[in-house]
Amino acid sequence: MSNKRAKIENEAEFFGTESVWKILLKISPPVMLSQLVLSLYNIVDSLFVGQYSGHGLTALSVIYPLQLVITALAVGTGVGVNTYMSRLYARGEVAKAKATAGTGMVLAVLMWAIFAGVSALIMKPYIRAMANAPEAIEYAYQYGMVVCIGSLGTFLEGVWSKVHQSHGNMVVPMIAQLAGAGTNILLDWLFIFGVGALKPMGVLGAAIATVTGQFLSAIIVCVKGVHKPPKFRDAVELTKNIYNLALPSIVMQMMYVVYIAVLNAILTKFSDEAVTVLGLYYKLQTFFFIPMFGLQTCMVPLISYNFARHNFTRAKKVSNDAMIITAIGMIAGIICFEAFPKFFIGLFSKDEKVLEIGQTAFRIVGSSFLPAVSSLMLPMFFQAIGKSVPSIALSIIRQVLGLMPLFYAFSFIGLDYTWIAFPVSETITTIIGLALYAKQLKEWKVEERLEEGTPEYVLEKPNIDGEYGESDVAGKSLESCKNE
Repeated sequence: MSNKRAKIENEAEFFGTESVWKILLKISPPVMLSQLVLSLYNIVDSLFVGQYSGHGLTALSVIYPLQLVITALAVGTGVGVNTYMSRLYARGEVAKAKATAGTGMVLAVLMWAIFAGVSALIMKPYIRAMANAPEAIEYAYQYGMVVCIGSLGTFLEGVWSKVHQSHGNMVVPMIAQLAGAGTNILLDWLFIFGVGALKPMGVLGAAIATVTGQFLSAIIVCVKGVHKPPKFRDAVELTKNIYNLALPSIVMQMMYVVYIAVLNAILTKFSDEAVTVLGLYYKLQTFFFIPMFGLQTCMVPLISYNFARHNFTRAKKVSNDAMIITAIGMIAGIICFEAFPKFFIGLFSKDEKVLEIGQTAFRIVGSSFLPAVSSLMLPMFFQAIGKSVPSIALSIIRQVLGLMPLFYAFSFIGLDYTWIAFPVSETITTIIGLALYAKQLKEWKVEERLEEGTPEYVLEKPNIDGEYGESDVAGKSLESCKNE
């Protein structure tokens, strides 16, 4: 075995040997920090453009859903690559893991080409449907064309970062994101307002700064992230496996785009201030949800690795411990939203109506933070073990079947009641999610008991895609063993 291969296997092996809390608390902070920086970058980016032009700020809001689509496709594919590579490393199939990384790179380029082409075709009609002022339309077109057609860096970085994370390296992706976000913030100031001989470029300058930062991030993670693509036949099989695991993540992020638009449309009938409050909520809640998002990213390869090794007890512990750590962090969010809503809203707006609506909204929505832990973590658990159906189902229940209809129904009673949809939908999703989780743990318990000491039955370990074969002993399958 080469030293390089041994190093990769050792990096992945600690997923199955180290203390779960130690692993989570070791690999999660870099991810959380990078996500925090990216969140700050979005806010700072808006502040710079807002100082340049109010219409420019509108333009960024119009293009934001398209940027979320880019993120959904890029990060979702990366999650699929990450999860499948973790399983392959657990099986010792290093060559196939590298082929998966190579396939992911090709998929990133293909997705970028398709997205760039489609976005160029729909950009003008999309913007005209979302904005009225000619200045806002012009700014949105400038910004949108650059960030969409120039999004190749985001697609590549989304895959290459996950290649590093698949064997426990969270530091390089963190450095890449920090460098990209920092570069973007610096160039924003230079390109938007101009310095010396550099003329002000306004919103176009913000777009160029964004794309430059994204490409810098991609360049950093391409080191040890680039792998040779496999033959076409092998790539087709790997692509199927990647997207079987990536689909839940992509769907979850796509639904985020849809339900923000729907909630905004519902709130518009009340007032612009109500829409502003919803926007402020999503900006502020990011800071308290970051620990959860970081743990989501880190627990997927950890659970997937132990699941592939048939170490169900450890996979369960990873899931439970991740939810406990997240719940502890969420308590801080609850305290802030319940006790100090006026202070946090006042950081962004001094408008009396915004403060009035916001205080009521924040206190009601803050009560949803604890049930949100399981309603957001459990879909990732099912994704990690290759069960995309319950993962997607929970996401759809939470955002589509739960939040949006409830929000709409409560809007007929009054604005203050619409916010109740948040804790109600989170609670419903949590109850269903915990029931599915308990069912999965029960199945694992049966499988472990069969493995431990029933000689007349032989239970096969799950294959690399999380499926179980039939036993050759007495012609009995796992399902028949359960029934007995």
